[in-house]
Amino acid sequence: MPDRSRLHLTTTTTRHYSIFIYMKGNRTAIFTGTFDPFTIGHASIIERALPLFDRIVVGVAAGKLKQAGADVEERTRTIAHLYAHEPRIETVAYNDLTIDLAKRVAADCIIRGVRSAKDFEYERDQAEINRRLSGIETLLLFAEPGLAAISSSLVRELRYFGHPADEFLPRPAAPDSPAENPDNPESQSQP
Repeated sequence: MPDRSRLHLTTTTTRHYSIFIYMKGNRTAIFTGTFDPFTIGHASIIERALPLFDRIVVGVAAGKLKQAGADVEERTRTIAHLYAHEPRIETVAYNDLTIDLAKRVAADCIIRGVRSAKDFEYERDQAEINRRLSGIETLLLFAEPGLAAISSSLVRELRYFGHPADEFLPRPAAPDSPAENPDNPESQSQP
């Protein structure tokens, strides 16, 4: 059980919800999954959770219990590339329990996305076991309505049958324009 004597109440408003969370100072959360592939639904959860935490560690599971198609290192690199511009997001691969990863990175909270009532039932039970085994709390964020039907399984199935699925995958942030990037020779003033 976390030491609640050192905790304080934090209120954060995202685009859709006001959330009250008891957290310590340097707030770290983990967001885990096989992410095979990482979808715009996953990206939405991170975007909405980031204002609540000082650091989010994206844990890419090796997927021993699920049949993951892409190599864990490849999936980890892909997600790290998406968030290369955001220093508060780290990406790591792991092959043990989520609570073990949480302990290694000193996480205060596990973030989970919920798309449906079926997801909620599973995640509620998982959150209870994680709390019982380690004392860590889980924050469930409901999928935005327009993203609730998107899943990694859907993307894999579309690809398998030769259909485009790029609209369901996040794109890396566009590089700074030459005028805004001081490392770009084109942005340096001419004498």
